[in-house]
Amino acid sequence: MGLLEVITGRRKLKTPAPDRLFAMSTVYVTLTDTLGLKSRGKAGIVFQPLDTADFSSIVKDMEEVVEGTSADSGTKVTSTDDSYGYRWMILADEEFDDLVVGINAVSGALQAGGYGERILCAVFAFEDEKGRPIYFIYNYKRGTFYPFVPAPGSSEQRDNERELRLKAQIGHELPIEPELERWFPLWGIPI
Repeated sequence: MGLLEVITGRRKLKTPAPDRLFAMSTVYVTLTDTLGLKSRGKAGIVFQPLDTADFSSIVKDMEEVVEGTSADSGTKVTSTDDSYGYRWMILADEEFDDLVVGINAVSGALQAGGYGERILCAVFAFEDEKGRPIYFIYNYKRGTFYPFVPAPGSSEQRDNERELRLKAQIGHELPIEPELERWFPLWGIPI
């Protein structure tokens, strides 16, 4: 099977297992208890919006579904557009598992509606003992995570050493992106 079969549609490219996002729930104990990180109680899913009624309806429905369960989970949903034209659907909840489930529900609805290719990533916000931000980014197209740690006190500089240390500390529990050049920074994360 070759490229021709993929191009003609006789063979589909393998996509990452959708349940890999839930690895974030299992690594949470290591992040908090072993590494001393604290969840900021927020996560976001980033996607490229379309100005169509169908797409808008899916997004609105998902906001209502996630908020509708807030009586049980306490999850709050807000949306914002960034300067690159991407929409951030931000979930806030003190229960970390509710954040993972909520992000999965939103991505599942977008994928079921045929808009999976518009999803950029999911981001989970943590902080260290000094209150410095640490993000774990899930790349939907690759089905992998990577840490993103902005350097303290500087604009648009990364703490690469800390990122690599986190990879070594949790790489056995979380599907980490093996190609470091795919660890893209996300500046101005609104969570």
